[in-house]
This record gives sequence, structure tokens and C-alpha cells, in this order.
Amino acid sequence: MANDYWEKEVETLSRDKLRKIQLERLKKTLVNVYENVDFYRKKLDDAGVDPYNFSNLDDVEKIPFTTKDDLRESYPFGLFARSMDNVVRIHSSSGTTGNPVVVGYTKNDIAVWGNLIARQLFSVGVREKDIIQNSYGYGLFTGGLGLHYGAELLGSTVIPTSGGNTERQIKIMADYGSTVICCTPSYILYIAEVGKELGVDFSKLPLKMAILGAEPWTNEMRKEIEARLFIDAIDIYGLSEIIGPGVSLECLNKSGLHVAEDHFLVEVIDPQTGKILPPGKQGELVFTTLTKEAIPLLRYRTRDLSVLNIEKCSCGRTHGRMKKPMGRTDDMLIIRGINVFPSQIEEVLMKVKEIEPHYLIVVDRKNYLDTIELWVEVSEDVFSEKMNDLENFESSIEHKLFSTIGIKIDVRLKEPKTIQRSIGKAKRVLDRRKGETL
Repeated sequence: MANDYWEKEVETLSRDKLRKIQLERLKKTLVNVYENVDFYRKKLDDAGVDPYNFSNLDDVEKIPFTTKDDLRESYPFGLFARSMDNVVRIHSSSGTTGNPVVVGYTKNDIAVWGNLIARQLFSVGVREKDIIQNSYGYGLFTGGLGLHYGAELLGSTVIPTSGGNTERQIKIMADYGSTVICCTPSYILYIAEVGKELGVDFSKLPLKMAILGAEPWTNEMRKEIEARLFIDAIDIYGLSEIIGPGVSLECLNKSGLHVAEDHFLVEVIDPQTGKILPPGKQGELVFTTLTKEAIPLLRYRTRDLSVLNIEKCSCGRTHGRMKKPMGRTDDMLIIRGINVFPSQIEEVLMKVKEIEPHYLIVVDRKNYLDTIELWVEVSEDVFSEKMNDLENFESSIEHKLFSTIGIKIDVRLKEPKTIQRSIGKAKRVLDRRKGETL
């Protein structure tokens, strides 16, 4: 299955041919934004970049970055390169921290997006006979509709369940014979938890695969998901600003997410200096859209931290692979001068078999000093143990965390189901220093 291709010629291009395609498409994108977006015309003029004489892909570093703030300040349609009579769909973020990020699509953008999703689903063995339960949110969020159109193009049966109503989701899964589910990692864990309470034996269901994304998750979390539901858990990555889901997807080797490099130019930069880093070095992912018409973006800083591998994969595909993002530059917690990522904590937790995969990191400031606690759920059996045994168990987890991260984290064991569940992106950090509350 892994060696079957939706578009073999494109998926197995030599590095030289791929770069040639990228250069030609980047030149067209530069001309598009220069002629149609005032924001980019000024940016390129100020940087001394001539879009009509751009001839070397390595000169991409001369192109200025685009940030999420740029999109918010251009709200709603200031970065659109097409008039609204050519835009057939709009998506946007929630806008909980200011103006939402608004993105638009032409008919061709929608067609390209659907074909890209179909290609990626095909690469992990999804076929016409499959029944896909799409539990990503529909509406302004790109996840639901993005995957929906690609799955239909592939010819699979799509059940647009969206998120929530978990008992009904499980009934549909069992009665309709869903073979693939698309949702967030935290939600599939909640489905597993509710299913267990209902007496569902997931090993007897047709479900074979989950396409999981929209939040960072570790390989340790993958093992937990696969063991609980008897499935393959595949990572998908995307951003609404770039296209939505489908920027990259793992093949069945699970050795990195193949970036669709014929549609997106990917870089890894030093988040502090902005300098491009070589393959194999960890830094911030930066994407330039190469085929978007309605809202092309140049060197968009994602804040996601990853590593790029441009070696040919054993599946036969040649497009570069990005490592599962370990987190975001803005997710990083600085506790008494030490950088801490939630993914580091999760990696340790998932190796402790007695705990449940539900946790919350609580950061506070007391007496002018930063403090960090980790609330972790345990099973009823563990929680009912003697107080002395629980204290020893907490201490053992604290020791594991200190050995890995180098900072003391106070562990607080919690009863089952006391940490809030999520049907979308899980909230992993409560930062009381910023006034956040439960």
C-alpha cells in the first residue's frame, strides 16, 4: 500500500526537478503578490527584491517574512490577491486574541486543496471502499471541509460527524462501519475512554486508522492511542494561513511528515536570528505558498518547531519530511530561566503506565518566583491506594521529569475524569501568571 501513488511522477520527482518546479512557481507567486497586494509590493520594494527577475531559489532568504500579526493587521481581506467575485470560500480562525485570521480560496484553490488531500490519504492506504468518519469541526475552521473534499475526490464515503456528541460518534463508528476517523489526538483518546465505559471492544470494529492533527502530540501518545483502539495513528499537519490540513502527512513508515513541496516551499530557520538552518537542525518552520491564488503568503513564520529531512523516504517518495513538531515557540514556558515544552512533559508521562493520558500543566508565580505543577489523572485503582503509596508514586514521576527536563515539577495526582476533556484542541497549559483560569 505504501508504495502506491496518487500522482507518482510528482511524488517521486528528483530533488533537482522539484527545485526547478518550486522556482518557477515561486516566480509566479512573487509576481502575483507584487501586482495584486499592496502590502507585499511595499515589502518587496523595501527588501530590494525584483519579482520579475527572480532567478535563484537560494535567494528566498532575501524575501521578507510574513507573520500572523501581518494577517490580523490586514483584516479582513487586505492580503487577498483576488477580488471577492473570484473568491468562492472564506475560512477564519476564532479570533479569541484579537482580529481573526481570514483566508480565502478561488475555485482553483479548492480544487488543488482537494487533490492534495486525496493524494495524501491515498499514500496511507485509504481507498474508495473506505468509510471516513470526519470528526474535525466543520464551519470556519479549515479542518472539516478541507479533509471532506479530498476524501470525496478520492472516492471514499465520508460521514461528516464533526466534533462532539461522543456516544453518538461511537455508535456511528460501530453501526456504519467506519474504517478511518479524522480528529484531534486528544479527542480520539476521549472516544477511547467513553467507548471503554460503554463496553465497546475496539478490536472488533472495522476502524483501522486515525488521521490526527491540529495539536502537537508525541510518539508516546501515538503508542497509547494505537494500543487503546487497535489502529494506525497517522499525523497530519496544516495551517489555515497556508491552506488548511494537507501541508504535510506521514506515510505508513511514520518517519516524518511528507511536505507537499510542489505546493509549499518549506524552510527551517533560527527563530532568534531568522537565518535558514540546514536539514537536520531544529528550528522554526517557514512556508511559502507556491500555487495559492486568493491569498498567497511569502515566508510565513509558523512558530512551530521541527526538523527537516530531505533524504528520499523508503516509501519511495522524495518530498522532504518534517519531524513531528515538538511544540511552538510561543508554547515554550520559561520557568526560572529554563525552557520547558509541554511535549517534553508528555513524552515522560506516556512512559508511566499507571497514569491516564490526561494532564494539565499549571504555571504560577509565588513570592516573585515561577512555579510549575503537573496535574495528572490516575486510574481508580491507583487513586484508592494508601496516601503514602501515592506520595511515593508522585515522587517517582517528579524524579523522571527532573532527569529529563532538568527542573523540579510538583506532581499532583488527580481522580479519574477531573481534568477537562476536549472535542477539539486540548488545553494542556494553565498559565496563572497571565491571569488564566479554569
